Amino acid sequence: MPEVKIRKSLVGIEDIFHEGGPVAAEPHRRGFIAKVIENPFAGRYVQDIQPFMEDLKPLGMAMAGELIAAMDVPPERIEGYGKGAIVGEAGETEHAALWHAPGGYSMREHVPDSLAIVPSTKKVGGPGARLDVPVTHVTASYVRSHFDAIEVGINDAPRANEMVVILVMTTGPRVHNRAGGLAARDIKLRDGQK
Repeated sequence: MPEVKIRKSLVGIEDIFHEGGPVAAEPHRRGFIAKVIENPFAGRYVQDIQPFMEDLKPLGMAMAGELIAAMDVPPERIEGYGKGAIVGEAGETEHAALWHAPGGYSMREHVPDSLAIVPSTKKVGGPGARLDVPVTHVTASYVRSHFDAIEVGINDAPRANEMVVILVMTTGPRVHNRAGGLAARDIKLRDGQK
């Protein structure tokens, strides 16, 4: 496969101080990185698409490093993560699925103690399509305080022959989490679940 062709990149960081309740001592930081890339399969059906996952691995590694740097925290401070992809209308959902392994493993490579599966979502959409990218705790999937989603979209992407690949990260629980369940401090099994 040819080298991954990037048209544009977007990074967003937000700090949430409160949502109507008390102001947090330290704001909840959430961030995303999105790259608009050419979809090499756009406009045609290709049976063997898996080799493109290998081509995407260096992009995933670079994006995870860029996002952590933009969040301006050490990797140990990343507590939540997720990934997603939007494929343009000349592509298919399966093309977006090729981002699962490169996107997920890149974050697990950068974030210490990341045992939990990296949640994911994908869809076909046109320019300006938005995607709610799910977030879970990096060590244990059942930590309810970290269940979240970050909405990502780019006004002029994806074009018909493009894909938008996305990584998201957070520094902790939702700012006013009080829905109960397993707390991060109580993670015991270290099996990625509880």
